[in-house]
Amino acid sequence: MSRTVTVLGSTGSIGVSTLSLFEESGAEVEIVALTAGRQVEKLAEQALRWRPNLAVIEDESRLPELRERLAGSGIETAAGRDAVREAAQRDAAWVMSAIVGSAGLAPTLAAARRGAVVALANKESLVCCGPSLLAIAAASGGQVIPVDSEHSAIFQVLQEPCRDKLSRMTLTASGGPFRTWTRAAMAGATPEQAVAHPNWSMGAKISVDSASMMNKGLEMIEASYLFAVPEKQIDVVVHPQSIIHSMVEYADGSTLAQLGPPDMRAPIACAYAWPDRLPWPAPKLDLAAIGQLTFEAPDLERFPAIDIARQALKLGGHAPAAMNAANEVAVGAFLDRRIGFLDIAASVRDTLDRLNGGWDLTPGGDEVEAAMMIDAGARRVASEVVDRLAAAR
Repeated sequence: MSRTVTVLGSTGSIGVSTLSLFEESGAEVEIVALTAGRQVEKLAEQALRWRPNLAVIEDESRLPELRERLAGSGIETAAGRDAVREAAQRDAAWVMSAIVGSAGLAPTLAAARRGAVVALANKESLVCCGPSLLAIAAASGGQVIPVDSEHSAIFQVLQEPCRDKLSRMTLTASGGPFRTWTRAAMAGATPEQAVAHPNWSMGAKISVDSASMMNKGLEMIEASYLFAVPEKQIDVVVHPQSIIHSMVEYADGSTLAQLGPPDMRAPIACAYAWPDRLPWPAPKLDLAAIGQLTFEAPDLERFPAIDIARQALKLGGHAPAAMNAANEVAVGAFLDRRIGFLDIAASVRDTLDRLNGGWDLTPGGDEVEAAMMIDAGARRVASEVVDRLAAAR
């Protein structure tokens, strides 16, 4: 299979795994563009290996260094958010959307508008503008294929002829590094402890989301949009081994699950080759060696993020966008050691309550512009909440 490819966020965990998959599988890819946030050395190294037409660094102050590192290569260089969006508009058949945070929204929409197959690892695109993104992709003749392991699992086992017989879908969660910690111990957790995920290798922000289980809250919202399923039909179960990635239950009592070792290259391979399969030296699943698979209900007192996400889904409109923005602010403050770990969920809940009390979370007009307005407002409110909590420490 030969395809033209753009990787948005190529130096992050998912971007690196994507290029690693291409290397290991021997896939015939022509890289159209690579983009990164600030990691100019890594971006230049990738560009010299893959020879894209364009390499973009979002941090404009780092463009001179990128140009110096790529001097004489013939690779076009650019910088800034507009340049990242322009990279997404270039003619690649398959686009990996792996930029972390709301910065990934505009380029993801740009790729969808021109009919690309969008391999979606950017949660915020769905959480903030899921219905619009999916409608834009459908209207342009493109497709959105999820890369999160949970949504990839559902994507693979949700059988189209049986969609109307769906009873529920269950997202699995590892439980993160604090699964067995008491709430008192979690109050003193450090950023280093929060990013030490037991099963997955991820960036700092996503790892903290996993530790707080906010990632599962965001994934519930994503699943509701991706698969047109109401909140009440989406469950979460803690599965520490991270072997079953999610399950779908049908009206006849049958439950279908997708299994595999915890390696992000597997869902990336699925998104790249679907409906075909991409051969690569994937780690094999040895159930006898694993021995047992265990499950437990999430503790909503220690991990309230799941309930916060349900609240946002029930509120509807752009409440999920507000929740996501508040979480980004709170996680940033925690990583900067300004607030405690438990303050993350508390900040998000407080922000959502304040906005719901005094803001219109369902503004009319262009949905994307409205989501961005809510995003900016939620960040202002969340910053005020975080500042108050930081001052009290």
